Amino acid sequence: MKGGIRPKGGPFIPVAEITMRASRSSGPGGQHANVTASRIEAVFDVRTSFSLNEAQRERIIRKLGPVVTAIAQDARSQARNRDLALERLEHKLAGALAVPRRRRATRPTRSSKQKRLDSKRRRSETKRTRGRPGFEE
Repeated sequence: MKGGIRPKGGPFIPVAEITMRASRSSGPGGQHANVTASRIEAVFDVRTSFSLNEAQRERIIRKLGPVVTAIAQDARSQARNRDLALERLEHKLAGALAVPRRRRATRPTRSSKQKRLDSKRRRSETKRTRGRPGFEE
């Protein structure tokens, strides 16, 4: 079992701050699924976390809400589902903490302007020649 998660671009979050709940998994599995609680739900309360600073906390709450949840019921084993749920939670938090790069304003190049005008000219010519034949023909 992991000791915690470290989302890309964020701090280390110990497992103690993540609530793990086990329940019975849905889907196939036969008799085994009816008696084992292999579905894992990892719940991370952003507001009560000591690992995050204020800016990170606000960013996650704005994108994902105050409580982030990840569920895993893919594997038959509870331990494997726990690891999967933690990986999914880590991926969600990394996405929320990622700061997009600012776009730098650019201008179209001379050749791109010329290509656009040529394309418009060709299209105009195509449409102009589609009309009914005139009297002069």
